[in-house]
Amino acid sequence: MTTTSRVRPTTIDELIALEGQELGPTEWHTLSQADINTFADVTGDHQWIHVDEERSAAGPFGTTISHGLLTLSLGPAFMEELMAFDGFAHSLNYGYDKVRFPHPRLVNSKVRMRATITKVTPDGNGSAQIVTTQVFEGEGLPKPVCVAESIGRFTEYGREA
Repeated sequence: MTTTSRVRPTTIDELIALEGQELGPTEWHTLSQADINTFADVTGDHQWIHVDEERSAAGPFGTTISHGLLTLSLGPAFMEELMAFDGFAHSLNYGYDKVRFPHPRLVNSKVRMRATITKVTPDGNGSAQIVTTQVFEGEGLPKPVCVAESIGRFTEYGREA
C-alpha cells in the first residue's frame, strides 16, 4: 500500500501500523551546480567530477555529478514531507545501515524520494527504533540514485528521559 499524503503518527502503535507501507513520493528537487559547490565547500570534497565543469564535460557523464552523500543528506528533509514528527517528544537520527548509490545524479537533474517503514522495534518504555528504507529516484532514470536504510529513535510525549 502507498500513501501519498503526509502521515502524522503520534504513538509507537501508530508507527507499527505503518510498517510495510510506502510513503510518497515527495516533490521533485532540482540539483544545481551551486548546491554541489556549496556541499563541496562544507565537506572539503572538491573532486573534479563534482566541481570542475569543464573537465567533467569531457568525463564519463558529460557533466558534473552530485556527491552521493549530498543526495543522502536530503533524506531528513524529504522525510518531513512524508511524515510529521511533531506528534513525538523527539525523533532522533540514529544512523544508517546499507547505503548504495546505484546511478550517478547529474547536475540540473531532479530527484524525489519514496520511503517504506520496514521495521518498528518498541523498547517497552514509550520509545522505538524505526528502520525506514529510503529510495531516491532520479527523474527519467532506470535505477535509483540512492537507496538507504535510515534508523531513527522515536519517543512518545510523557516518556522523555
